[in-house]
Amino acid sequence: MKYTEQQLAEAAAKLNAAEAAARAVVLGHIAAGVNIASSNVYIEETVQIAPGATILPGCVLRGNTVIGAGCVIGPNSLIEDSTIGANSTINASQIYGSKIGEKNAIGPFTHVRVNTVTDYGVHLGAYVETKNSNLARGNTVSHLTYIGDSDVGKYCNFGCGTVTSNYDGVAKYRTTIGDYCFIGCNTNLIAPVTVGDGAYTAAGSTITKDVPPAALGIARERQTNLEGWAEPKMAAFIAKKQKLETESGK
Repeated sequence: MKYTEQQLAEAAAKLNAAEAAARAVVLGHIAAGVNIASSNVYIEETVQIAPGATILPGCVLRGNTVIGAGCVIGPNSLIEDSTIGANSTINASQIYGSKIGEKNAIGPFTHVRVNTVTDYGVHLGAYVETKNSNLARGNTVSHLTYIGDSDVGKYCNFGCGTVTSNYDGVAKYRTTIGDYCFIGCNTNLIAPVTVGDGAYTAAGSTITKDVPPAALGIARERQTNLEGWAEPKMAAFIAKKQKLETESGK
């Protein structure tokens, strides 16, 4: 589809007007004491930012978003209809319809979905996704974890690869985790399920029953080693790699 010169001129005029309005919003925040490090940001006029907050390049702030004092947002973060508590950092992440507590560290590459609520000092790290969950004070979820439809007590630690399995194809169920829990790497928590205060889950477990307080939940097969099983399968592979190594001279 080709556009006429008049249509292109009208589109350019609208774009210029939109850019001018967006620039005016940014300048208004700067005048109010917000540190905005680059013109490469987009902030809707409905957004509230406390003086002293810093907005880094590549950020998009939309809707009824509120940024607290001392926050560092970005680079490359999108926040929509969410509240970010004072002195929190949001690094290269997306947050929708949620409430982030004070002094949180979110990111990089974290996806915070609707109805996530975090308390003071929570860390959600790389490739963590949350949805419709409450995380109390001091939780640490460093990487590669999904927490959905869950209520988590204070000062819990989640190992890499934890999943709250909240959906059975028909209905969604909640996971409840007490205070001071340690959830081992690659744990699947099959909701509805409860992990009591101070409990552990062993790495690689699929937890289908409640874990009592101060207990260790283990749900995995015992290891069996078949001696020599891999040798014939690996022989050709090893020979191929050794040949390439010899030919390369390195």
